[in-house]
Amino acid sequence: MARLFAARTRALLAVMLLGVAVLATGCGGETSTARDLCSPPGVAAASAAPSNLTNPAAGQVDRYTTAQTIPLESVDTSRLGLRQPGVLSVGTLSDAPPSICVDSAGTFTGFDNELLRAVAEKLGLRVEFSGTEFAGLLAQVAGGRFDVGSSNITTTDARRELVGFTNGYDFGYHSLVVAANSPVSSFDDLGPGTRIAVVQGTVQDDYVDNQLNLDPVKFPDYNTAYANLKTGQVDAWVAPSAQAEGAISPGDNTTVAANTFSLENFAAWAVRKDNQPLIDALNAGLDAVIADGTYAELYQNWVPREPPPGWKPGSKAAPEPQLPDFAAIAAERGPNTQSATAPKSTLEQLRDTFFDWSLYRQAFPDLITTGLPNTLILALVSGVLGTVLGMLLAVAGIARTRWLRWPARVYTDIFRGLPAVVIILLIGLGIGPVVGNITGNNPYWLGAVALALLASAYIGEIFRSGIQSVEKGQLEAARAIGFGYRQAMTLVVIPQGVRRVLPALMNQFIALIKDSSLIYFLGLLATQRELFAVGRDLNAQTGNLSPLVAAGLVYLLLTIPLTHLVNYIDHRMRTGRPDQPIDELEQATITEGRG
Repeated sequence: MARLFAARTRALLAVMLLGVAVLATGCGGETSTARDLCSPPGVAAASAAPSNLTNPAAGQVDRYTTAQTIPLESVDTSRLGLRQPGVLSVGTLSDAPPSICVDSAGTFTGFDNELLRAVAEKLGLRVEFSGTEFAGLLAQVAGGRFDVGSSNITTTDARRELVGFTNGYDFGYHSLVVAANSPVSSFDDLGPGTRIAVVQGTVQDDYVDNQLNLDPVKFPDYNTAYANLKTGQVDAWVAPSAQAEGAISPGDNTTVAANTFSLENFAAWAVRKDNQPLIDALNAGLDAVIADGTYAELYQNWVPREPPPGWKPGSKAAPEPQLPDFAAIAAERGPNTQSATAPKSTLEQLRDTFFDWSLYRQAFPDLITTGLPNTLILALVSGVLGTVLGMLLAVAGIARTRWLRWPARVYTDIFRGLPAVVIILLIGLGIGPVVGNITGNNPYWLGAVALALLASAYIGEIFRSGIQSVEKGQLEAARAIGFGYRQAMTLVVIPQGVRRVLPALMNQFIALIKDSSLIYFLGLLATQRELFAVGRDLNAQTGNLSPLVAAGLVYLLLTIPLTHLVNYIDHRMRTGRPDQPIDELEQATITEGRG
């Protein structure tokens, strides 16, 4: 039986890997060469201001940029209200190059983060970046989880109600990206019947919803939104211009139809609203890196595009950065030849988007060395804690006294009813500040505890159903031979109930392995990323979804053997050991004894 189980498992894994290899290399073509979107494109990639700019910002007044800043030498870093003295804790993203991303070395970088590093250096601070989700970033800054939010955040009046902002360091066009043959050519062409993709929680989401008064289709990240546009699932994509231009590659059969711009909604770093000393210090540092030329160097390397008329970074007293003539460089380079590239067929697009074997090879080392250990640690820790707590809940749920049954039922109903993300955020952001001295303000283990609390509600019900499925005669027989109630339950009933629910327990453990990806919402260091986060980071670097498929394969390599293992154990427990042939000498001895 053991040999048969092992053979089946090896055969299944071989079929999985063979299928991926065929899809990755099939169709008679070579895989596409992916670009590294998380690397500075350089001044050679310069672009002029868009000629298809709609709704210009003429007549708008910038109400928020400060007239000047405090002298840099007067900044007292001990009064900046930092979570850790001398360290600037920064929440950022990994999926929006070239503004913010994780490079191939696992370092958080991009124009926004490199500029923040330069500003922090002026202030004598060390920067510690943690990756998180944009949907929760501003709340994490407001709640003190991070000192600064760095994510090319466009300022709006609504966001200023929650957090404070520095002066602007970048501007932002909203780009309207459509298929090359689309009838949509401007924002005015968008109507109630148009499926418009946006990233949830971004200013583009707010723009489509509140200014265009349309109902957008919301996605968690830019690459997923763009992939849906390429496959025709949406009609248009409203995105930041830098992300839109970086995502479009030759053969995609998409184009930027129009751009729009608002003068007062610049990109800035988010800071806790009541921490004015830190805002003032960052503003002073920003003016300093503009004055010494650092800003211009980073800008032309990372985001070489012509700024709109009337806008400049820093305070109103900051000097104009000395930037190259991006329009002239773009004109000298010549027109974009992207439109001359033949559109890819559906099969080619599918292969290049999901089955680029070169990206599989690139993804697997990080998936194995970084993602897999973290996923296993989170799953094992939360699984063990959840199992122990789940057993306690199961015993309390069938207890004779209602003072145990009712709390167990209330706990189970709450934790089974709330979404996993809500529980993780409540534990990580609610309890995190209280136990910050114990955890070192690192939410990694709080995330494991949150998963354990979530799993315990389901595991408790699994145990309870297994225990209650044991025939009452088992308890009565145990009591009849002198066992007390606790002894009978512990030694007779509960072991039988646990054995009956092993497959369901393994299903729950598999769910924990996959739910570990939700810990990213709390903000993790690059070394703490689990499988899905590692795949998504490489997805952001390349604009290709193949790394996510590679991460999915590692999940399969974890979960499928576990499923077959528990099925084998369950079968052995139900049927016992197979009959073994009796040795001839032993058989003769038995026969003689009977004679």
